Amino acid sequence: MAVSPDFLAHLEELLAGLGRLRVKKMFGGASLSVDDAAFALVFGETLYLKVDDYNRAAFAAEGSAPFTYAMKDGRTGILHYWSLPERALDDFDEAVRWARLGLEAAYRARKPKTKKGRAMRDDIGPGPWDG
Repeated sequence: MAVSPDFLAHLEELLAGLGRLRVKKMFGGASLSVDDAAFALVFGETLYLKVDDYNRAAFAAEGSAPFTYAMKDGRTGILHYWSLPERALDDFDEAVRWARLGLEAAYRARKPKTKKGRAMRDDIGPGPWDG
């Protein structure tokens, strides 16, 4: 379902307290980011915020639901994004509070950079590079 320009404008106003919000259209929806950290997805008239092990329980306790999609093979895919709690859709303070949880999860998900600016690889075990 496509994102309506009116809903995106509402979200930009609602989340203005986060800082400079960047909207990027993608796959019929949009992603939202602050400081190059993608913390939200928008599909239809629903805002989904990034979750991880640190904030998932808070979203579940509010009755939020994860973003799901149908895959070609009939399975259902689930992303690490959960819907903004309903009561926060028209409350600036609540919306920003929940969005900050998503933004913090996006910051935690960033890979540390090496001196050359490349993402550090996870340890892949012993090999000829160990000397």
